[in-house]
Amino acid sequence: MAEMNKKAAIILGASGSVGQALLAEVVRCGAFSPVLVMTRRALRLQGEMNVEQRLVPDMEPHKLPHAVVQALSEHDGDAVGFSVLGVGAGTAKLSLQEHRAVDVGLNAAFALGLRASGKVQHLLFMSAIGADVNAKTTGSGAAGMARYSRVKGEAEAAVKSQGPAVVSIFRPAMILGSQHTPKILAVVLPLFSALTPAKFRSIRTTQIARAMVAAALHPPSTSAVYNYPEMMALIGNGSR
Repeated sequence: MAEMNKKAAIILGASGSVGQALLAEVVRCGAFSPVLVMTRRALRLQGEMNVEQRLVPDMEPHKLPHAVVQALSEHDGDAVGFSVLGVGAGTAKLSLQEHRAVDVGLNAAFALGLRASGKVQHLLFMSAIGADVNAKTTGSGAAGMARYSRVKGEAEAAVKSQGPAVVSIFRPAMILGSQHTPKILAVVLPLFSALTPAKFRSIRTTQIARAMVAAALHPPSTSAVYNYPEMMALIGNGSR
């Protein structure tokens, strides 16, 4: 049974670089019990006794909502949802439909499951800088290109329409500490931070995680978008 006065946390995308940092931060803060992880394959966890994995081997948009509702039905009280699910560096090799199937389809299904559970009022969702539902669908699907921005914009629109009352959207630019970020960029980009417009500054996986957890601990009353400056403000406010 969940601890008194603690919300559960349910996470999608915990196997990725940001997801691992997020899971560690959710556990570290000690404010959520239990911590539920929706995953295709079992994760190798190191001593996170409060983490409960819910395996969904056939993670398809028509199956995920039920799995989410089932996972949350096993625990009393309210919950908060986190999704950092995304294809990652492989988007350039995917068709538009394949990219949408993950970033839009699965995230929308997760959001729908959260709302259908009746226990979640707040979803924290990681998108990407430049997300634009009106961007062109032609050309390369690589990160930073128009088609990539289109899919991210569609994902944002989907989770807001299908999900709980409040959706906090986090839009990082280049993510440092990600397995998909070239090591040379991780070294060079911080050197030019002062010359980079704040909105487009690189951010670490751990900083994204801290910002998302800070927003979950002090949930806003309305949906909002958080770029680099807003994420840094959340971290600053959360450390006070």
